[in-house]
Amino acid sequence: MCGRYSQTGPDPSVLRDRFPIGERVEVRRRFNVAPGDQVLAVTTDREGAPRGEVLRWGLVPHWADDPAKLGLKLINARSETMAEKPAFRDAFARRRCLVVADGFYEWRKAERPKAPRLAVHFALPDRAPFAFAGLNDLWWPSRDDDGEPLRSCTIIVGPATAPVEAIHDRQPVLLDTPERRAAWLDPSVTEADLGELLAPLPAGRLQPHAVGSYVNDPDHEGERCLAPDVTEEPAEPTLF
Repeated sequence: MCGRYSQTGPDPSVLRDRFPIGERVEVRRRFNVAPGDQVLAVTTDREGAPRGEVLRWGLVPHWADDPAKLGLKLINARSETMAEKPAFRDAFARRRCLVVADGFYEWRKAERPKAPRLAVHFALPDRAPFAFAGLNDLWWPSRDDDGEPLRSCTIIVGPATAPVEAIHDRQPVLLDTPERRAAWLDPSVTEADLGELLAPLPAGRLQPHAVGSYVNDPDHEGERCLAPDVTEEPAEPTLF
């Protein structure tokens, strides 16, 4: 699964140049994005044109009775089954999106009993920004409720490759080129043609960085999330 990620680029103009998010959407540095947070994404309008948007992480399908019951349970969609699952089927066919990031976390078992789990941050070389393949949906409250519509998303996960597979069997689907991102958003691209986009990155593309336990708390933010904790055992070199 993908349960935590980062978007740490200090210069918003870099992301605006790389992704069609426009100028109206605020770009914030995030070192510890967690389920339920508002996240930077690229969706499409009714004509299929890309646009920047802020979505809640945790998909609430448009047909849901109560968003509180589903949202945080649907933070990930499995690439192999999302086309058939009722929660994701419509969004996969019509509402694909990009979730902007520059890395994600997974946790390995602690070396000592009762010690906190140890996080590993995975990123592309030079921590270049990329996009997770995602799905989004729009949930409307009932006519008797004056609340605002809820825009939400999920991140697609597929089989893991090295180095992630050393600690988890799944990893998020990364779209690392403009061509792959454009194809994922294109409503004219058929389900049969999307399989190649959902393939995991080749082994060795991602770089692991062992970090301290500070990031374990989803309420923690800032650069310390990516800092190693000197009180913990160093990562075993053979792990990666």
